[in-house]
Amino acid sequence: MTVTEHSFPALYKRELIEAIDRIPLEKVGEAIEVFRQARAAGRTIFTCGNGGSASTASHFVCDIVKGASYQRGERFRMMSLNDSLATLTAYSNDVAYEVAFVEQLKNFAQRDDVVLAISGSGNSPNVVKAVEYANSVGCKTIALTGRDGGKLGAAAQLNVQVSVPHMGRIEDAHMIICHMIGYYFMEEGN
Repeated sequence: MTVTEHSFPALYKRELIEAIDRIPLEKVGEAIEVFRQARAAGRTIFTCGNGGSASTASHFVCDIVKGASYQRGERFRMMSLNDSLATLTAYSNDVAYEVAFVEQLKNFAQRDDVVLAISGSGNSPNVVKAVEYANSVGCKTIALTGRDGGKLGAAAQLNVQVSVPHMGRIEDAHMIICHMIGYYFMEEGN
């Protein structure tokens, strides 16, 4: 099978480019500023998501904690709430999956920390609840959403929304947004 301009890979590429064109760059710039302020003030940045969004959250933490911090005078404090499998599954099994991120934030989050929540649909209950809790304790909240933003987009103080219906392209665009933020600090020496 050869790849042609009418093949599925070519179609996916065209539609991905359309999704990338929908990334609201001014909001990415606002997120960069929130990250800059958090680093300068020694605040912690938390991130979370489910499935592919959990993978994006973990990848983003690695980019920031290593790539944007290693051998630099100013370092980021960042952790993914979906990375402690034992904690995540203990809360999910013993209490409820919907509170698995909130309960961790109750241990660690402080006023002016940042919570970056990722959900393509914008309607993942555990992610929405994490942002609602973060707002209630004075954290700054950023959402990466798709489609219509869902409940998460409405709950977050800053919603970076990729308004396309296809989950794969939303997830692709979310990773690109994370790279825009991370590589801003890595490559610009900021």
